[in-house]
Amino acid sequence: MKALARFCIFLAMAAACIGAEAPGFKVAKKYPVPGDGSFDYIVFDSSSNRLYVSHGTEVDVLDADSGTVLGKVEDTPGVHGVAIVPTLHRGFTSNGKNATVSVFDTDTFKTIKNISVAEDPDFIFYDPQTNRVLVCHGDAAAITAIDPEKQAVIGKIDLGGGAEAAVVNGKGTGFVNLEEAAMVVSFDPQALTVKQKWPITECKTPTGLAMDAPNSRLFIGCRSKVLAVMDAKSGQVITTLPIGERVDAVAFDADNKLIFASNGDGTISVIRQKNANEYEPVGDIQTQKSAKTMAFDPKSKRLFLSAAEMQPAPAVSGQRARMTPKPGTFTVLVVERQ
Repeated sequence: MKALARFCIFLAMAAACIGAEAPGFKVAKKYPVPGDGSFDYIVFDSSSNRLYVSHGTEVDVLDADSGTVLGKVEDTPGVHGVAIVPTLHRGFTSNGKNATVSVFDTDTFKTIKNISVAEDPDFIFYDPQTNRVLVCHGDAAAITAIDPEKQAVIGKIDLGGGAEAAVVNGKGTGFVNLEEAAMVVSFDPQALTVKQKWPITECKTPTGLAMDAPNSRLFIGCRSKVLAVMDAKSGQVITTLPIGERVDAVAFDADNKLIFASNGDGTISVIRQKNANEYEPVGDIQTQKSAKTMAFDPKSKRLFLSAAEMQPAPAVSGQRARMTPKPGTFTVLVVERQ
């Protein structure tokens, strides 16, 4: 009975903390973005202080301080993510509807080349250690490696499951979530080989992923409303903590030891890292429903989120009703610590 009582107290404390407001954070600005259509990843580029915002069939480019729209990368059908290679003044978009990666000039935003890749390209990022752009594929269950100088595919990693977000540790190892299998795969981004596969215990449908590289800790956002903390050396899940609904992105502020999980229910769940093995939830930042994708500026500590007012899509017989963005409501939220 004592054990049960302690467990009930823990649940009550966790629920209260998740429902509480995280101290010191709020939505300080809203940047309206013209145009309609669905949206996915938002990327902050520290080299230019710009935001690259996927939106319908284009990528909107904004000044991160003012929200001024600087331009757009057009003809990116079903765009998901963006990777920036600052030294080459090149950007790369993952286009889900036609299985391509668009290469564009970050000075003019003009498309230079379209590269054919495997189906369902989604999350995309640049690994400066290997000088490669890595593309995660859902349906193709792989990671494609692109040489950004040659603008060509140089190989792929077969994962055995649909890939979601990925990170690299800067020491020759990458990590990627397998969404349906609820696993983390460690891989070699240079040799393009799988190293290990680990189940994410107590987690279903992992999406967002961030890393504390010095402590070898992975922070995994799970749609089962938990954040899992994994030892990146052994694959052991150290702990899970409650977060909001429909998580899609996770960020780690290494200076302040804070983990942020952005959720489609209109919250950012905030978790404090006490040490490498101890964590505690500290409350939620209130944002806006649909604001589940997020970018983090490690210098200013700002969080940027894409959002829109959602409305039911026209009914289609025999299909589940879907929500779509209401025209004219797309915006970027800027969360700052006061």
